[in-house]
Parts: sequence; C-alpha cells; structure tokens
Amino acid sequence: MYWGPLLLVASAVMRGAGAAQLRFSCAQLVVDRLDPIVNPGELPSPHLHQIVGGNAFNASMDHNAHDISTESTCSSCVFTEDRSNYWTAVLFFRARNGTYKRVETVGNGLGYQKSNGGQTVYYLSSGKVTAFKPGFRMTVGNPAYRTKADAQKNPALQFTCLQSSTTRTGYRFDFPTELCKAGIMVTVRFPTCWDGQNVDSPDHQSHVAYPVNRNCPSTHPVKIPEVFYETYWDTRPFNDKALWPADGSQPFVWSFADSTGYGNHGDYVFGWQGDALQRALDANCQSDLLSDKVNCPTLKQQTIPESNKCTVKRRVKEDLDGWLKVLPGVMA
Repeated sequence: MYWGPLLLVASAVMRGAGAAQLRFSCAQLVVDRLDPIVNPGELPSPHLHQIVGGNAFNASMDHNAHDISTESTCSSCVFTEDRSNYWTAVLFFRARNGTYKRVETVGNGLGYQKSNGGQTVYYLSSGKVTAFKPGFRMTVGNPAYRTKADAQKNPALQFTCLQSSTTRTGYRFDFPTELCKAGIMVTVRFPTCWDGQNVDSPDHQSHVAYPVNRNCPSTHPVKIPEVFYETYWDTRPFNDKALWPADGSQPFVWSFADSTGYGNHGDYVFGWQGDALQRALDANCQSDLLSDKVNCPTLKQQTIPESNKCTVKRRVKEDLDGWLKVLPGVMA
C-alpha cells in the first residue's frame, strides 16, 4: 500500500507510540549522468539521474573506503546532519516531432514550494528500528521492467496525476495518459528489513527485504526505517496536446528510454553524520505532514532557501537543457 502525506496522518495513529515520522525537503543537488551504486567509477553512466543530498556525491563512492558523511561540506536537505544521497532517473517529454525536453522538478506542493526542485524524503518507523550503518546503500525497482506484472513486484513505486498539489488518489504503475494540471508525482518506497550484516549486495537489493504480514522474514530480521521519496515533475509546460504524439499516446519517457513508466526505480546511499538518524528515530521525531514544520530538537536544521544553496557542478558535459534528438547516453 502507498502511504501519501494525508494517509500518513492516519497511519501514525495506527502505529501508536514509538512511531517516528520524518518528512523533509531536499533540493536538487545536480542532474548528471552518474550512478555510483550500479555503475561505480563510470563517467558517464548509461543514463541520467537527478540527485539530492550531500555534496560529496561523485562517480565513485566505495562503501568499503569511507563514510561519505565525513566528506560532504553541505547538504541540500533541511537537516544539515543528513549528508546521504538520494536519486532517481530523469523524466523527459517527447514531442510530436520526436525531440526530447528534460522535465524539471519542483518543490512539493504540500509545504515545500520554496525548494529548488529535488524531492521530499521520509524516514518512517513503527517501534524500535536500527538506523543504517556507514557505507549502507540500496536500490529499489528495475529500469528493465516494462510490464505491469513486473512493476507490481514493488507496489509502492507509483505515479500520481496531480490535479492539484494535494491530489493523493488515482495511483498507478505506469505514466498517466491524461493531462495532469499540477504535474506528475512519482513515489519510491524502500524495504524495511535488513539482513543485519551486509551494507550492500551484488544486486544492491538482496541484503534488504519487505516485511511479510508486517513482520521481517528470518533471513532479514533487523527492522530499519522506511525510506520513501516523493518527486514532483513539472509537466505543466507540456500540457498542450498539440505537442503530444499524433496518436494521442502519453508523451513522457524516463531517461533510460522507458515510455511505459514501469522501470521506475530509486537509489539510496546512507550518509547521516554520527548517530543523528538513530537519535531522531529514538526520539520519535514528528513532521507536520502538510507544512515544512518538524518537531525534532535533536537534529540541526536549515531553512529551505539555505538548502537550495548546496549544489555541485555537473561532471558530464552535455546538453541537458535544449530540445534533444536523442536521450543522453541512449543510442538513437
């Protein structure tokens, strides 16, 4: 089941005492063709990503080498001790003439309108959970998926056609086919059970698992916080059907040439400083789910305009702003 902000209010009551709900804005750090988890060291990586978080993000982030939280000097997230990195693929619009235009992200309409794009990040818990260890990373979803059956393996990787900033109905696994007045929201939710030993695995997924009947399986007995993204893609500039394909089909495509949307996926590298995340979880910190207010005295915060200032230069030099004949990294 997908838990959006409005449903999370009710879920907090169901979870009861010992439930942390951290919801916060992370502005866009950079849009670049790098992927230090799946394609470490490759410059460029096969497809484009939009990244938020700590400014230590780079093509090579070896989990055996160092704690990335010690290398960042700023964070594009409002919690300054969060130097983690969170990233997704990039959305493009394909016009009737076959050219592509990159879709920008915008701040979440529920409280984070001042954010320079990026995404809203959640850390959720029910009862005692164990924060991630230095070097921890994971992915969810699969860019090779092209069927609904594939996509349903990860039921919380979904799309919402926003008729307003508060729309939280009509979730689907593929791209919306109708005009979305306020843009398209994409959600990514990660597993909440860990094997307790490995901070990574060869496929970057096997060391974590989803619970079964709310319980962690014996192979992954350690409860970890639920990491959850919401990204608002500003498709409003493309709400002219004269630009859409002549057959009326939906015009959006992921940066890895997926026009179905079923390849929706996300990547995460843990980078909270010291025990900051564990402190926040143990303190059952709560966010106002409809605004930018967070009740978490144990964490250091900055304003959204301050978080907007944390950016890094794009490493791969290529045109990402004009109308493109081919997607970056994708063969014509």
